[in-house]
Amino acid sequence: MTNAIEIRNLLKKYPRFLLGPVDLTVPAGAIYGLIGPNGAGKTTALDLILGLGNNDGGEIRVLGKDHRTEAVAIKQQTAYVSPELNFGLWGKVGSAIRFVRGFFPDWDEAYCTRLQKDFHLSPGDRIATLSFGAKTKLSLLLALSRRPKVLILDEPTTGLDAVSKQQVFTELLKTVENGDRTVLISSHGLGDIERFADHVGIIKQGRVMLEGRTDEIVDRFRLAEFFMPNGGRPGIIKGFTPLRQDADRWRGLVDQKQGAVEALQAAGGQQLTLTPLTLEDLFVALVKEEE
Repeated sequence: MTNAIEIRNLLKKYPRFLLGPVDLTVPAGAIYGLIGPNGAGKTTALDLILGLGNNDGGEIRVLGKDHRTEAVAIKQQTAYVSPELNFGLWGKVGSAIRFVRGFFPDWDEAYCTRLQKDFHLSPGDRIATLSFGAKTKLSLLLALSRRPKVLILDEPTTGLDAVSKQQVFTELLKTVENGDRTVLISSHGLGDIERFADHVGIIKQGRVMLEGRTDEIVDRFRLAEFFMPNGGRPGIIKGFTPLRQDADRWRGLVDQKQGAVEALQAAGGQQLTLTPLTLEDLFVALVKEEE
C-alpha cells in the first residue's frame, strides 16, 4: 500500500466556514505534519478522517478502506491523541490502562510498561492530579501501546517542556521506522514539524495549498529582496508574493518552481538576493499574504 490516508474533493459546509475541496495524501510509513493558522480547518479535517461527523462531499480512505462503509475496521487500526481527551473518570493511571487494554487484543504490554517508565507515569498516580503535560503523555501511552497502523495527533505537544517534546518525537520516529505505521500530526510547533515530519501539508481558509516532502517544500521557496529603480513595480508575477515595499526596495516570497526569480529579473528587478527560509518563515509569509 502506497498511501495510508487519501482524501479527494472533501467538502464540509458550516454556516460561516467551508472546508474544501480538500485533496490530501499521507504516504504509508510517513510522519505527516498538517499545519495552518487557527480556524483553517485542521481539526475539522482530522475529525472527518476519524468518522466524527459527516462530510458533504468527497471521499476519505484510510488504509485503503472507505471511512463511511468501513468505519469500524478503520477505528480498530487507528488511534487518536488530543489534549481534549480526558481519562479522569478512571481515577488512576493503572485503571485507565486496564480499561483501554481490554478493547485491543494486540495491546503491547511490554511496550506499555516501558512507556510508563519513560514518561514517569505510575499505575497508582491519580489522573486528576497529573500536570497537563503528564495527561498528554498518558493519552500518548494509551494510543501507542495499541500499536495502531495509523496514529492521528491533534496538538500532542501542548503543555510539554523541551525534554518531553524530544522524548515524544523520538517515540514517534520509532513508531514509523519499520515502514508499516503512519503518523498524521496537526501542530503549531513548526520547528518540531520541520525536524521530525518528512511530509507536510499547509492548509488555510479550508483548503490545502501546499503538500509534499518537507525538505522539498522548504527548498522550493526563497525570500527575495531587490530594487525596482525609478519607482517601477514588478507587476503581477506568477509565483511571486510581495510582502513589503520601502520606496524602491521590495521584499517578497518567490516560488522557484514557477520561474518567479527569472520573471522578476525580466521585469527590471536589480540587485536581487535570495535567502533560504525555515518552514516557520514560509508559513508566516503565506499567512501574512492571506491577511
